Parts: sequence; C-alpha cells; structure tokens
Amino acid sequence: ACVYMLGKVLAKTAVFGINNNNQEECPYLQRQNACQRITDANMFALISLPPGMDKAEWLASNTVAFFKHINLFSSALSEFCTPSTCPTACGPGNMVYFWTDDHGRKLKCSAPLYFDYAMSYIQELLTDEDVFPTKAGATFPTGFIFLVQKVFLLLLRTLAHIYWSHYSEVLALDLHPHLNTLFSHLTLFCQQHSLLEPEDMKPLQDLITALERHG
Repeated sequence: ACVYMLGKVLAKTAVFGINNNNQEECPYLQRQNACQRITDANMFALISLPPGMDKAEWLASNTVAFFKHINLFSSALSEFCTPSTCPTACGPGNMVYFWTDDHGRKLKCSAPLYFDYAMSYIQELLTDEDVFPTKAGATFPTGFIFLVQKVFLLLLRTLAHIYWSHYSEVLALDLHPHLNTLFSHLTLFCQQHSLLEPEDMKPLQDLITALERHG
C-alpha cells in the first residue's frame, strides 16, 4: 500500500496560467523535474504480493490506498481545472478521454466533469460491500479483477491529465515530487499485476521512461 503522504498544500495567491498542454518540450520530461521524489523507498518491494497474502485482498487494499492519495492530490488542484481551462478531458498527446454512461454512450465532457464522474464511480465501488468486502471471511465477486482494472485506468487518466494540463501549477506548488512518486508507484503496481493494457500505457511511455531513467 502507499506509505507516503501528500504534504499540506499551502494557499497560493498567484494566478496561474492556462493549462500547459501543446508545449513542444514537456517540462515533466526534463531531468531536473523527472528526478524528483518524496521517498527513496524500494518501489518493487511495495508492489510485490506479500507472502501468504490473498491476491484479491492485496489488490483491494492497494486500490483503496491509491484512490485516497490520487483523489487528495487532484483535489489540491481542482481550482485550476475548470470547464474554461479544460473544456475536454485529455492527457499526453492530446489524447481525449470519453466517459461511458450507464447506457454505453460515450460522452465528451470537460475535464472536471469527467474526473468527477470517475471519482464518484470509484467511491461507489469501494463502498459497495458486495464488490470490496471488509468483513472477515467474505469473498470477492466474480469479475473483481476487471473492476479493479477499470479503477486503475481511471486513476491513471487522472494523473495523466494533471501532467498534461496542470504541470505548471504542480511546479508552482512544488508538488512534482509527490506527483512523480504517485505516478511511478501506480504504473509499477499496474505492470506487476497486469492491471492495464499496453495501449493504455503507450501515450504515457515517454513519461514512464523519463521517470525510470532519472528516478
């Protein structure tokens, strides 16, 4: 599970510029930014299934922990992510994220609306005892892994949007070490437990490579 905590974000009076996507040279790929972390913990030790522990329980506990940390982090930047600054939910390479509603329709919506949908969906799942049981001896449902995969895809997109559209604010708030640590932990965990498809990771490969190289 996540062993680091997001530091308290101090209020800033400066007005930050509009999102920094479409820049030719992404600042989050630059060495002086990509090398920053808030912990030197062995990530591979953190992501490995502990001996004797049920894998579903391990995935469940980490899903809850990642959600709490990423929801907290994104909340710290919510005032900068508005329908006017982010009319579409997008990530690196201007990859647009569409929300699929209960009827299977794909909706193109603003970033704050998309990620509000995402966090509400995850919160509802995590508090459903039939999906994420908390009672001793309870069993996880059939198809649990597919629900976990969907949660991690939404969490990945949340961080991807922050890197792509709000990295200038992240730098101004000195939160890039937290963001790098969260993202590295998330992607390593997903790779270790096969939670994301290669096509989901492909648009972020430059970032993953930069963090691995400079971490």
